[in-house]
Parts: sequence; C-alpha cells; structure tokens
Amino acid sequence: MAETAVKVTKLESKSHNNPDEVRAPAKTRVEIVRLPGYTLGRMNMQPGWKWSECVKPVVKTDSCQVSHVGYVVSGSITVRMTDGTQKTFEAGSSYTIPPGHDAWVEGNQPFQCIEVLSAEQYAKPA
Repeated sequence: MAETAVKVTKLESKSHNNPDEVRAPAKTRVEIVRLPGYTLGRMNMQPGWKWSECVKPVVKTDSCQVSHVGYVVSGSITVRMTDGTQKTFEAGSSYTIPPGHDAWVEGNQPFQCIEVLSAEQYAKPA
C-alpha cells in the first residue's frame, strides 16, 4: 500500500485542557482541538457509557457511522460491529474502527482516548 506523505506547514500547539469545542452527551466528554489542517479529540467516557444509550439519541443513527483512528490512554472499551464481530481495546492500544458499530466502557474505570480521525464528526447533533 502506497502512503501519501503528510505535510505540516506550521509549528503550533493547543491544549485539550482549553479546547476549541466541547461536546457532552450523557456520560461523555469530547474535547476538540483544531490545528491547521487537523482536528484531534480527547474523549472521556464514564463507567456505564454505551454508544447506543449515550450518543445514539444525539446523532440519531442506528449504529455509530463514524470511522475512528486513535489511541487508548486509559480504561478499556469493547466495540461490536453490526456483523457481530467484537473486540476490546485497552490502555496502550492504537486502533481503527470502521462505521457500523456500538461500543461500551468495560468495568468501573473511565475510558479515555485520543482520536485523530473522527473528532470533527463525533457526537455532533443530527
């Protein structure tokens, strides 16, 4: 697979502690930071969070229709694709998730990840 070189043209930094935008559906906090040409999200989901219960009412789709690429900072989350395929991601893992899934936080620890692909679209009201 040929890869296209990514070009960054400006030296810049922003803190997720002072994000450009915050989205906060039930048991969810998404902190959006926009840099030239890129949007990153720090996502925090509380124990008991489930996409179909917390985000689905906001986006109004049957399953999550966003593609995800990210890194798990802490906690763990299980993702189930509409075809039944299921995988759990834990702290220290990088991941890709295609559209068409549900997900839930495992255990009683909050889940935190950094998303590098879906942040601009994730949990935006329909």
